[in-house]
Order: sequence, then structure tokens, then C-alpha cells
Amino acid sequence: MPVLPGAEPFRHEGGEVGVLLCHGFTGSPQSLRPWADHLAARGFTVSLPLLPGHGTRWEDMQITGWQDWYAEVDRELRALLERCEQVFVFGLSMGGALALRLAARYGDAVAGLVLVNPANKVHGLSAYALPVARHLVRTTKGLASDIAKEGVQETGYDRVPLHAAHSVRNFFRLVDTELPQVTQPVLLLHSRRDHVVPPADTIRILSRISSTDVEEILLEQSYHVATLDHDAERIFDESVSFIGRLAPSLGKKGSTSGG
Repeated sequence: MPVLPGAEPFRHEGGEVGVLLCHGFTGSPQSLRPWADHLAARGFTVSLPLLPGHGTRWEDMQITGWQDWYAEVDRELRALLERCEQVFVFGLSMGGALALRLAARYGDAVAGLVLVNPANKVHGLSAYALPVARHLVRTTKGLASDIAKEGVQETGYDRVPLHAAHSVRNFFRLVDTELPQVTQPVLLLHSRRDHVVPPADTIRILSRISSTDVEEILLEQSYHVATLDHDAERIFDESVSFIGRLAPSLGKKGSTSGG
């Protein structure tokens, strides 16, 4: 299937500091592309992959699971580690959970994490119904475009495939057990008003990771997809400052063209 316009993966060859960006469940690289462009313009090497089953049509996602999504970001991280002296992992929503698992498994090879409205659990009674409901009903309503800024849309599915939702529920439970293995510096930015991921997820993540260098920033003007919302520039600037603090001696020079 052709990829939806704007949902294409993005890679940029820059300097010795690399950044892997992980998009969210039913979303696409479009939600993080302005962030990726911001990092590329500052000379970082950037990878923003398209997760399997995403960015085309929801039927393609129905036959994928967390193992497929995690394998994609794992492969991109390995490539960055071969190319760069220092690598950071950024994530939005489920992408935050992917980033946390990479950090737990790769240890010091991951220099730091920037998480935006990271997800930790599928909430509500529907979560308990998923094991059975996914065999009876194919989809439920979509999660995309929870954005306060008028006129801005997220390129994502308007339906959630229940087989995939069941898989992401299992993935969150797995990552939750691995959170104590996360020791890297963490910058976590979360929206005061998020209609997709509740504050409980941020509280749970911060209470379970073992990192001692942790900064939490509350985003006052954005909903869930904050990387496309009113606080986007703050997210971008804070993330660059975070890298600069942890990688001050590494040059960022490189070409500024990408694709």
C-alpha cells in the first residue's frame, strides 16, 4: 500500500550525535517531522522511521504487533550506534514506551531520553475486554489529532484495529516491568490536558525508572500530540538544550539537507 502523504520515514546524515525519534500508536512520522527537521537543521544525525502497519491504512496495522514496531526502532538504533558517537532516543506516546524499552535493553549505549506524553497503560474497562473483543469487533474509534491548535491535523488512522490494541496493551505491561532498568538522563514533557494518555502514566513512569537525572516539564497549551501543537517549539528547544548539556564536547557539524 502507498504511504499516506507526509507519513514517509525521514533520515538525515549529520554529525556525531544521533537522534532516533519514535512515533505513536496509529500515528506516523508526520507527527514528529517538524521536530526531526529542527534537529537536522542543527546538524544532528536523525532517524525517524515509519513503524510497520502505520502510515497506510488501518487494515495493514491489524496484522502487526508490538514485536514488529519494536524491531523497527531497534534496527534504526543499531544503525545510529554504528554511525554516531552518542545517540539519544525521543518518543511520543507509544513511541515513549518504545524509547524506554530501548533504554532498558541498551543501557549506556543510549545517552538520554526525551519523552513527550509517554504511554504506559491501556486504561478503562475496554482494556480488560480486548482479549475477547478483538475476535468479535475489528476496530474502535481512532485516537489521532488530539491537538489544541486550530487547523492542525495529525496523519493517523481514524480507526484503531483491536488486534493491534491488544498487542500494545501487552507491550505496555512488558515495558512497565523493565522501567527499573532505565538509568539514563530523562527529559519528560507532558500536557496538562491530554485526552489520550492520562497523568497516571507519567506518574507511573517517573516512579519506576531508576534515572537520577530527570527533568519534568508541564506543557500548558497543548493536547496529546504536543509536537504539532502550541508547545512544539518549546519541546524542540528543550530537547536541543538537553542534548547540549549531555554531549557538549561532540561536534554537531554536518550537512543540513535530508530526506
